[in-house]
Amino acid sequence: MTEIRFYHLTRRTLGEVLPVMLERTVIRDGRRALVIAGSPEQVEDLNAHLWTYNDRVFLPHGSKADGHAPLQPIWLTSKDENPNDARVLFLADGAPTADPGAFDLVCELFDGRDEAAVIKARERWLAYKDAGHDLTYWQQTERGGWDQKLSG
Repeated sequence: MTEIRFYHLTRRTLGEVLPVMLERTVIRDGRRALVIAGSPEQVEDLNAHLWTYNDRVFLPHGSKADGHAPLQPIWLTSKDENPNDARVLFLADGAPTADPGAFDLVCELFDGRDEAAVIKARERWLAYKDAGHDLTYWQQTERGGWDQKLSG
């Protein structure tokens, strides 16, 4: 079964956390990543942010606006698709996927300051658990790292 990690954002924003996770996935581990965001506007915001978040790091990425999906190590979209054949999926803002089993790893990132997002994350946790996936729950620490709080 697919490993699914829930990341409860309580201290830092998606824009602060996601680039670091993508660096580890693409640069350190050499794997392709897919990011499904909640809206086309958020996709373009993330696309622009990944070019400017750190002047010492280059994260090769693209979206529909850039094209050439099969060549992109990181693909940003608001659709449930996998045109760059990624093995790692990042879901933001409650964006769904119909087939989490198509990935080796799925990372659900949700805003812990948004009660509706927390409720939806709990619902997805139960659905993934019922489907037999390997689940872990991570919460941000005061220093910006992560503590594993639960596995299921």
